[in-house]
Amino acid sequence: MREFEFVVRFSEGTDELMDLFYEYPSLRSRSSVCSSTTDVMWRVDHVVGTPEALSAFEEVFLDETRCNECLDAPDCHTHRNYHVLDRSDNSMTVYTYREEVSNCHSIPRYVLEHVGPGVIFESSRRAGAYRWRILYPGDHPLGELYETIEAQLREGLQLDVEHLTSAGNWDAESRIAADLSSAHWEALETAVEHGYYERPRKVTVEDLSDVLDVPRSTVQYRLRTAEDLVMSQLGDPDS
Repeated sequence: MREFEFVVRFSEGTDELMDLFYEYPSLRSRSSVCSSTTDVMWRVDHVVGTPEALSAFEEVFLDETRCNECLDAPDCHTHRNYHVLDRSDNSMTVYTYREEVSNCHSIPRYVLEHVGPGVIFESSRRAGAYRWRILYPGDHPLGELYETIEAQLREGLQLDVEHLTSAGNWDAESRIAADLSSAHWEALETAVEHGYYERPRKVTVEDLSDVLDVPRSTVQYRLRTAEDLVMSQLGDPDS
């Protein structure tokens, strides 16, 4: 098995959905399931962010008149529908079903055309970057696939290849998500949103304590245990 990773980077103003990730730094999404044939794609996306960010995301993402996947144009004429599986103030889970994938110039379409069946997709969106990680059988050359996708990108989009390697540590983020409590996620998201992980740091643990309205020691514990879990999963290729 092999895996490779593409990142499609969106300049501001080129896509209504991706613009939200610039407007709301707390907003991020990831797919725990994403599968496709040449005719149909289905996926489950988990989205986190502030209440304002989620409301804006929901309004755009669930609009069945627009395409959330098209790379060459803002829209394509394919059938799609969405189901919100769960919703809270800071998170939501959405099921997507798309038909006529062959008519949509998207990453799954191009990959299936060049690699064939047996492919598993993993994706995430954050800060203008739409990242795809792809697991596939065999040893297919990817140069032609890269050139095909790049040639179809509309103005303001850029394609980068992150890596090509043997499969390992697949879907670590889903394992992390399953192990972290909502309180841990809230602490991490708040820390990221307020610049705790920037250099130099924009806020202290004491500042985060005030924002979250929980004791400083609790915030410190949640951040430390969450960081330990993230590093143990992402840093160990055999996990």
